[in-house]
Amino acid sequence: MKTIAQIAAELQGYDPQALPANAVLDFLQRLVTPVPESTELQLFDALGKVLSADVISPMDVPPHDNSAMDGYAFDGSQLQADVPLTLKVVGTALAGKAWVGMAGTGDCVKIMTGAIMPAGFDTVVPQEIVTPLTGEAEFIVIPAGLLKPGDNRRLRGEDLAQGRPALLKGQVITPARLGLAASLGLPSLPCWRPLRVAYFSTGDEILSLGEPPREGAVYDSNRYTTFGLLKRLGCDVMDMGVVKDDPALLEAAFRSAAAQADAIITSGGVSVGEADYTKAMMKKLGDVAFWRIAMRPGRPMAVGRITAESNQKAGAVLFGLPGNPVAVMVTFLAFVRPALLQMMGCTDSPAPLLKAHSQEPMRKKSGRTEYQRGWVSTAADGSLQVRTTGNQGSGVLSSMAEANGLIMLHHDQGNVAVGDLLDVMMFDGAI
Repeated sequence: MKTIAQIAAELQGYDPQALPANAVLDFLQRLVTPVPESTELQLFDALGKVLSADVISPMDVPPHDNSAMDGYAFDGSQLQADVPLTLKVVGTALAGKAWVGMAGTGDCVKIMTGAIMPAGFDTVVPQEIVTPLTGEAEFIVIPAGLLKPGDNRRLRGEDLAQGRPALLKGQVITPARLGLAASLGLPSLPCWRPLRVAYFSTGDEILSLGEPPREGAVYDSNRYTTFGLLKRLGCDVMDMGVVKDDPALLEAAFRSAAAQADAIITSGGVSVGEADYTKAMMKKLGDVAFWRIAMRPGRPMAVGRITAESNQKAGAVLFGLPGNPVAVMVTFLAFVRPALLQMMGCTDSPAPLLKAHSQEPMRKKSGRTEYQRGWVSTAADGSLQVRTTGNQGSGVLSSMAEANGLIMLHHDQGNVAVGDLLDVMMFDGAI
């Protein structure tokens, strides 16, 4: 396991006092490693978890050639480009069982969606385009030029072939992937165990809910936003409350968290030059770097490892976030969330940034990455547009609650004019 100093030495131009946002992501990719423990989970418990092994299809899906719609199955070789085709209806094939009748040239079988194709038949004509003929026997007429042989037939194994990977190690189990596993008859899936994350707020000025207000104190919102972000990510969360600026309390909190969790998240107490006990305790109990990140909001951040007292556990990765509520959420979304996904063993590609035209001018200083709270909507011409959601101060949580994404103004980017195309990190299910 590399030390903080060894990782820093690998990064060209590493400067902890002015670290670009992309360098933070590079550092964290080298710092964290996936949790090595796997477990078998029932499907209803596997949603949102990460696969720890490839899932091999035990069968062909679909298991038979079948009809893609309600209509009439027949031998498509009888089709002629300029001549309508008249066929005799000799039976009905229902979904869930094979049709056992006899049929040949000039015959067709009425068929339901999903029903097995009768032997010798390879084409289905939709029922709405045929003309029925009345008489002693039932006939249909198929207009010329509307079909080709093989139309409206699902082939055996066209979705999944037996013996081929259906799902891949490192994929997050989404509702669609859950349904895919069920379609294979699999009652459970191999998953990495959920990540255990402990979190707490620090500071004498922080009030827990239920405490009476007092001058100079604020109620703790960071624990609740952090809880929500972690639960949305599928983590097992350990809420350790508010820890006051007391060395003994801070040490006990860090030691307890390191003994139980894979990662620790704190808010407050990491500002550069700040004379408090949190930074000192981080240094005492682990290998920790303190950064000034070239970003807004969320400039101060600490990252590293807190050592566990027991030899049975390696300790926990530490993310020391700023104290301002919006800065906590921005640094989590920009840096902590990708790192935790890596620890969860996730190999899915991150969601791409959305492109939207700015509805307003924005002032931007080159040399830092800025994250503005924004609202993306559809313009009259169908293009995407984005505006900010009011006061962008790092302590103004209401503008975050009104946003549906973060406008990313990149490190070398300057002022923004109306109509400029901007990158937006959409919240989607993250918040």
